[in-house]
Amino acid sequence: TKPHPIHSCSLGPPSPRLPGVILILTKYYHADIGKVLESSLWRSSDFGTSYTKLTLQPGVTTVIDNFYICPTNKRKIILVSSSLSDRDQSLFLSADEGATFQKQLVPFSVETLIFHPREEDKVLAYAKEGKLYVSSDLGRKWTLLQERATKDHVFWAVSGVDADPDLVHLEAQDLGGGFRYVTCQIHNCSDNTRTTPFVGPIDRGSLTVQDDYVFVKATTANQTKYYISYRRNEFVLMKLPKYALPKDLQVISTDESQVFVAVQEWYQTDTYNLYQSDTRGVRYSLVLEDVRSSRQAEESVVIDILEVRGVKGVFLANQKVNGKVVTLITYNKGRDWDYLRPPSTDMNGKPTNCKPVSARSLHTPSLGWDAASVVRAGLVMGAGNLGSQLVEYKEEMYITSDCGHTWRQVFEEEHHILYLDHGGVIVAIKDTSIPLKILKFSVDEGLTWSTHNFTSTSVFVDGLLSEPGDETLVMTVFGHISFRSDWELVKVDFRPWFSRRCSEDDYSSWDLTNLQGDRCVMGQQRSFRRRKPASWCVTGRSFTAALTARVCPCRASDFLCDYGFERAPSSESDANKCFANFWFNPLSPPDDCVLGQTYTSSLGYRKLVSNVCEGGVDPRQSPVRLQCPLLPPRGLQISIRGEAVAVRPGEDVLFVVRQEQGDVLTTKYQVDLGDGFKAMYVNLTLTGEPIRHRYESPGVYRVSVRAENVAGHDEAVLFVQVTAPLQALYLEVVPVIGVNQEVNLTAVLLPLNPNLTVFYWWIGHSLQPRLSLENSVTTRFGDPGDVRVTVQAACGTSVLQDSKVVRVLDQFQVVPLQFSKDLDAHNPNTPEWREDVGLVVSRLLSKETSIPEELMVTVVKPGLPTLADLHVLLPPPRPTRKRSLTSDKRLTAIQQVLKAQKISFLLRGGVRVVVAVRDVDTGPPSLGGGGGYWAVVILFVSGLFAVGAFILYKFKRQGRLASLGSQGMRAGPEGHGGLGLCP
Repeated sequence: TKPHPIHSCSLGPPSPRLPGVILILTKYYHADIGKVLESSLWRSSDFGTSYTKLTLQPGVTTVIDNFYICPTNKRKIILVSSSLSDRDQSLFLSADEGATFQKQLVPFSVETLIFHPREEDKVLAYAKEGKLYVSSDLGRKWTLLQERATKDHVFWAVSGVDADPDLVHLEAQDLGGGFRYVTCQIHNCSDNTRTTPFVGPIDRGSLTVQDDYVFVKATTANQTKYYISYRRNEFVLMKLPKYALPKDLQVISTDESQVFVAVQEWYQTDTYNLYQSDTRGVRYSLVLEDVRSSRQAEESVVIDILEVRGVKGVFLANQKVNGKVVTLITYNKGRDWDYLRPPSTDMNGKPTNCKPVSARSLHTPSLGWDAASVVRAGLVMGAGNLGSQLVEYKEEMYITSDCGHTWRQVFEEEHHILYLDHGGVIVAIKDTSIPLKILKFSVDEGLTWSTHNFTSTSVFVDGLLSEPGDETLVMTVFGHISFRSDWELVKVDFRPWFSRRCSEDDYSSWDLTNLQGDRCVMGQQRSFRRRKPASWCVTGRSFTAALTARVCPCRASDFLCDYGFERAPSSESDANKCFANFWFNPLSPPDDCVLGQTYTSSLGYRKLVSNVCEGGVDPRQSPVRLQCPLLPPRGLQISIRGEAVAVRPGEDVLFVVRQEQGDVLTTKYQVDLGDGFKAMYVNLTLTGEPIRHRYESPGVYRVSVRAENVAGHDEAVLFVQVTAPLQALYLEVVPVIGVNQEVNLTAVLLPLNPNLTVFYWWIGHSLQPRLSLENSVTTRFGDPGDVRVTVQAACGTSVLQDSKVVRVLDQFQVVPLQFSKDLDAHNPNTPEWREDVGLVVSRLLSKETSIPEELMVTVVKPGLPTLADLHVLLPPPRPTRKRSLTSDKRLTAIQQVLKAQKISFLLRGGVRVVVAVRDVDTGPPSLGGGGGYWAVVILFVSGLFAVGAFILYKFKRQGRLASLGSQGMRAGPEGHGGLGLCP
């Protein structure tokens, strides 16, 4: 293919019927647009000696996004194509390992395919729009199974666990937006046949189906809980230590009838604690703290723990404490951990001067590990360094062939590693940015290394390929001669160097021991075999490393502390004994203890799962089984499905009652829904069936449930808000206000005065709102200028917002106005109506007096009688002229037109409304006071202008306050008397 900045390669394994077939897909992926633009599919039938480029559609450019190989019949292959000339996406199907392909159009865009683990023609397809399809004929016909499924959380039935092999486990989004765990049968999957094994919603992306176990996560009220189902039984809460308070949980493994999980607890950021479970996966015990983690692409988490292949119970883990990372090893599945023993010499034979690592010191030199791989029992190779901690930039290569007991340095730099023939051949190419033509290989488990020129021209090596599995002796080096060249594929065939099959005489045995030299590991003594260094023979597909095993008597090290217990520190006299944690009472019956059954009170120990020791020491001491007592209900909860506590009138509400502890079979549940509905239930929490109800009227309802049996009772209460949605919000505020004058901000809502509405007020540039339960607040503005006021009204799930700008001035004039009585009959008392009346008054006054309309603001007051205030804004001051009231021609002009009844407007039906100056004796007085701004009120008394009263006007939602004075008028901004001063 042509050179491009991003390439990827996939390898198809040889077929059992056509040995030596290799498929290689090369792709040009454009990172900016997230799409494959070009691809080439190459096929070799001679183990990579020659390749043929496959043409799927002659004359048509076909782009292959990916291909999938059936795990049970590797002859069957499906290519996923996005042909540039086809409107729909295409699949190319092959039943002969790519020799021929059949094109099949599909009416959806495939994101991933999932083959059935047992039946070769059954395939699931996850489409990009979230739809899940199924095919039973290798992709020729497709049926829609589920909409709104979650990617990577779809699973086929597990053989030996699920009774129906055609069952599909999936996570799907319901119509309400929540996510559910759903199962259905591929031939009969409808709303009526789907089942939901877990009652209630789950967190998105939390469903995992693995072996005997199903995991889900559910978050309610900001509290996350993890649930597990063992062999498809009822879900139960995973019991981690009470105060672990997990932020995240990752399933590490589920083999050998046990769950290993890594838990990031409340105090951790880049580390996890490792726990192992009992057989049911319910009760968890801590086995290692502070295991290093890293976050990869798409938010996936990688935990630094590695299980040594073929040797049960052996794990490697990187522990990070105080910023330092060291590698630990366990031989008994986490019960005991030791630091790796560093080699005494390096690869050149020079002493390393590294002392054996003490478990008490993190600063003693040790072997840190960054990446490791396992190919056969006991053979591990990876990159790391010697020292007190792992150093990222120092990547030496080390190998062990005895399951971590001894280590050898093999390279001073990191290498690409490939294992052939069960590790009989180890191939290494330096991981570098310079071109290479030499590879190294070892046939004696890394004791000695040979070099081989795999090409005459140096190439930039991108990676190594071999067929999946360990049996092959043929590999391919792929890379580029230059960054503008095509792919270079170089076949390296080691078969001629191994002319015969291995016999029993070609193997030697080795005994597994831990670092203390103890041969009893996981309750048995085990021996393994490996090929002798001098034997150049092929082990082949039938090779097994395990040789013999003999059961050991049980010892204390074969037992782990049970749930709720912890081991005493090794420095104390009671070292290795298990003691109950402060929050755990071992004498209490378990939460799931049912009357009539029995339970065993734990003494703090449980046998390691998969440990096969017999007889010997048993710290459990055969405890007596006790009868489960009748337990009172505890942890009673009532909630609304979907977690909402605010609903609308007439809306269906599903109440769910849960009980964490106590007997459920003999418990009665008295339910009161707060609106007169009362009922008595039995088995309410056992069945998990919700209580369906509907509230017809808005209000706040107290919902209660009381659970009671002979042993005691518990009660839970929930307040439900039934609120109609808000329809309209209007912020009413005086558009002009004086500096430091108290002003009322009012939010007018429809419907009027809804219950439980919270108002958020943002004033000016403040990001922190004021909160109120009333629809009005008072405030002051300390500086002149334009100030934006915003209010949000929140009632249940309904939120509305309005915003206004207030002009804050030092000086302006206020003229109280009144209207003809006929206007009251036409006043609907709405903000929009008041605003329109104010606009028409200002417009008419401007027309009659020639005063600019922008200098007059008429504000109509709420309520009856209909009154208004005319705000007359002062023009820019003239320095050469001292302003006085008697000389203000604008007020004279306003007085004249109002006296002459020239300001009037028509209503419906020809009713004429006249605007006049309001007498202080006929209406609420205007606001008065001093402070650098002033206002004048014009009054008509017996046809003459007279001195009015000094007044104080304050408008509030509840009413108006007045302060009357009798001093004479003084003209000037500093006067304390006068007419209608705005404080």
